[in-house]
Amino acid sequence: MKISGAQMVCEAINLESVDFVFGYPGGAIMNVYDEIYKQDGFKHILTRHEQAAVHAADAYARVSGKVGVAMVTSGPGFTNAVTGIATAYTDSTPLVVISGQVPLALIGTDGFQEVDAVGISRSCTKHNYLVNDINELPRILKEAFYIAKSGRPGPVLVDIPKDITSEIAEFKYPDSVNIPTYKPSYNGNNRQIKKAVDAILEAKKPLLYIGGGTVLSNAYQDVREFATLTGIPAVETLMARGVMGDSNELLIGMLGMHGSYAANMAMSEADLIISLGARFDDRVTGKLSEFAKYADIIHIDIDPANIGKIVDVDYPIVGDVRTVVEKITDSIKDKIKPQRYEVWRDILKRYNEVHPLTFEDSNDVIKPQWAIKRVGELIGEKATITSDVGQHQMWAAQFYPFDRPRQWINSGGLGTMGFGLPAAIGAKVADSEKIVVNVTGDGSILMNVQELVTASEYKIPVINVILNNHFLGMVRQWQTFFYDKRYSETDLSYQPNWKKLAEACGGIGYDVTTKEEFDAAIKDSIEKNQVSFVNVAVDRFENVLPMVPAGGALYNMMLEYKER
Repeated sequence: MKISGAQMVCEAINLESVDFVFGYPGGAIMNVYDEIYKQDGFKHILTRHEQAAVHAADAYARVSGKVGVAMVTSGPGFTNAVTGIATAYTDSTPLVVISGQVPLALIGTDGFQEVDAVGISRSCTKHNYLVNDINELPRILKEAFYIAKSGRPGPVLVDIPKDITSEIAEFKYPDSVNIPTYKPSYNGNNRQIKKAVDAILEAKKPLLYIGGGTVLSNAYQDVREFATLTGIPAVETLMARGVMGDSNELLIGMLGMHGSYAANMAMSEADLIISLGARFDDRVTGKLSEFAKYADIIHIDIDPANIGKIVDVDYPIVGDVRTVVEKITDSIKDKIKPQRYEVWRDILKRYNEVHPLTFEDSNDVIKPQWAIKRVGELIGEKATITSDVGQHQMWAAQFYPFDRPRQWINSGGLGTMGFGLPAAIGAKVADSEKIVVNVTGDGSILMNVQELVTASEYKIPVINVILNNHFLGMVRQWQTFFYDKRYSETDLSYQPNWKKLAEACGGIGYDVTTKEEFDAAIKDSIEKNQVSFVNVAVDRFENVLPMVPAGGALYNMMLEYKER
């Protein structure tokens, strides 16, 4: 079958069982968009910005577990997409990004809308391709999807010159992929697994340190079973919220810079850390010389480059979290009883009782933590929660009752403001049965506010809860704590009329100042089933606590803020 390069792109997307593509057309990718118009396999969603297209594809992948696909044109179309690509790369999201490029003869001539997409994206893609020969296009597309979803997932760029998309060649899509230099290891080394089992049996204060890789490997049931079998308590990273389920008594809480007191103390006092798909990010470790200094470390990760990169580990195991946990469970199930760690669990339970994750509620002004908890009470498991980046992100991670993986979608590694609204669109498309709530701030939401139009056009009813403190909240908090309250360029007192802005873009808006109005707005948003802004006036100077100051040890937390 001889077809054009543009047709090959569409055929490959359909053969990979992709349901939705997010993108924005332009000159260099126009041939592909012409073929999209003709085909009826996948649905294309036109976002209003290329960054948003990649964020939407990213969230679609995170919620569905499939590969997300975004499509952009050359030059500014591609450079607009780079933030989304970097976001996906840092959080290990499987994406294929297809970009148009100027014709082959113009590459290197500073042609109109030419940029070196491969060079620019080299540091923020798992792999990238510049297609030089149409006969290579089917193989490249097949490899792109395979690389994106195998091993440690990540974004793959396929940059296609315009003349390649118009050329005609035989299309034979490969059944399989063979890349000699890329062979992910899934099973884990049996000798290392045996050593890890022995270490667990000898430990008195072991701790499960659960990272986002547990979600990516679909290992949550296996991890819950292992924890129940052994009685080993667990802490979750920001990216792993929902793995254990917040009602699970073995979950101590989220750890890290804004983690709970008990979770951070657990990491500081454990004698064995069992790391599952975590990368020892600086927001988790704090001061490295003080991090888990009494513990041996078992590090299970699909990416060998992650192991030993930040901290020295005693039992390195390269493999898929789910596969390795299954092997450890099989080896240990007849050798260990949950009662073994009862004293250790009681210590951690006491820490949670002494310093619980809480806040001072008020009847005079809405506290942002209350708003998060209230959404959980009103919607709970039925919701998928996305967020932007800032204080609202941390409050959502702290106070929403997550009980399943892929329920919490946020930019953890890169911290991308503007992620939340397009991510909500992608999340809703991936699972239309869930109520999607984007928890955002008055700073973040304006970064990609144009996607209100996208949500309205495609009738994608996402609820945007704006925790509005008229500040760039997290930066203001640092300025309060560490810069003598010099609020340099963080005051956002000048704001749009949020209600009218939502209505102008085809949605509905609510201005909320009381708890009763908040309840009514959330319930009405669900009932009317339209994209909405719920603009909530919250306490301007509320802080995210606990907090580990940058460079500090996990056990030295600021539990409250005192005026100097």
